[in-house]
Amino acid sequence: MATKKHIELQEYSAEELAGELSETENQYQKLRFDHAIRGMDNPLVLREVRRDIARIKMEIRRRELAEMTTEQLALRSKIRRRRSVARKSK
Repeated sequence: MATKKHIELQEYSAEELAGELSETENQYQKLRFDHAIRGMDNPLVLREVRRDIARIKMEIRRRELAEMTTEQLALRSKIRRRRSVARKSK
């Protein structure tokens, strides 16, 4: 079941997103440690926290891309195309 977390993240400022990311990553590390030592009643919590981290990083990256100029985006497209061709040739 998907959460509405991505909608909440759009309302955060850049500083709040960075703080939320570090806080969530710390929480994830603690949960992993606790799970390794004692085990957890519901280990699916780890999955949700990992997904929250991904959502936060996705929002940060979305904002970075929105701030790029058209020249930067064109250069990015060239780099991505070159990487894709290199992967296919391997």
